[in-house]
Amino acid sequence: MPDTSDADGLTVGQVSARLGVTVRALHHWDDIGLARPSLRTPAGYRRYTAVDLERLHRVVVYRELGLGLDRIRTVLDDTATDVLGALRAQRTQVAERIERLQRLGAGLDRMIEAHEGGPLLTDGQQAAIFGPGWDPDGPARARRRYGDTTQWRQYAERSASRSPEEWQAVADDMTGLDRALGEAMDAGALPGSPEANRLVERHREVFSSYFPLTRQMQVCLGRMYEADPGFAAHYDGIRPGLAVWFRRLIDAGARAHGIDPDTATWDGAQEEHR
Repeated sequence: MPDTSDADGLTVGQVSARLGVTVRALHHWDDIGLARPSLRTPAGYRRYTAVDLERLHRVVVYRELGLGLDRIRTVLDDTATDVLGALRAQRTQVAERIERLQRLGAGLDRMIEAHEGGPLLTDGQQAAIFGPGWDPDGPARARRRYGDTTQWRQYAERSASRSPEEWQAVADDMTGLDRALGEAMDAGALPGSPEANRLVERHREVFSSYFPLTRQMQVCLGRMYEADPGFAAHYDGIRPGLAVWFRRLIDAGARAHGIDPDTATWDGAQEEHR
C-alpha cells in the first residue's frame, strides 16, 4: 500500500521513522497533550501535519538535551519562559555531565590497563620502587597465571587507583617486614611464640595491600614461599633457611586459630570469610 502523502498528514509510523522515536513515545506524548496530531482519519488514526512535525522535532531535541517532559512543555508553551536562558542552563548541565563521563572513562581506562598489566607504573618507576630484584616480566607472568582469579581482580582494582607514592609505601612495608623476619630468625624466635605470631599477623596485614589475605590463603602462600624457587631464593637471600622457617611460623599461627595447615586450601578461604 503506498504511503500517505505529507499533504494528508503523516502516519505515526512515518513520524516514528523520520524522528527516530518509538510509536509508543508518540502515543504517550499525545496522551499527555505534549505533542498531539492535528488530524484524524475517519477511522480515528492519527495524522501529523508539518506544524506538528516541527513541534515534535523540538520535543526530540529538548529531550536529547536532558530536559524532562514537563520542562519541555513549559519551554514550548509558556510565552513568559526564557527559552534561551533555559537552554543555556541545560548546556551547563550537559557540559558537567560530559566532564563526569570523561572522568569515568579515564577511570575505566586505568582499570582496564591494571587488569591487563598490574601496577600502572613505568618500568623506571617499578625498578626504583621495587628495587634491583624487580623483574620486568613479572607482572605479565602473574597476569597469565592468575588473571582469571578473584584476587587478580582485587589487585587490579587497587592498582588502578594507587599512586607511585602509595606503591612506594607498600614496597617499604614489605622491606620492613623482610628485615624484621631476618632479625627475628637471628634472635631464635620459635614458631607459635608471641613474637612469631605477631610477625605472621604483620605479614598478613602487609600482604593485604595487594588483596585481602585470609589465614588459609596465608598458609598456601607459606608453602609457595618454601617450594617456589624464586620465592625461596628471595627469603633465603635474607637469611639462609628463612623460607622454611617462615612457613613454619605461618603454620603455627594458623593452628592457633583452629586451622589445620595440612588441609588448608586457597578455596577454603571462602569458608573462612563466612
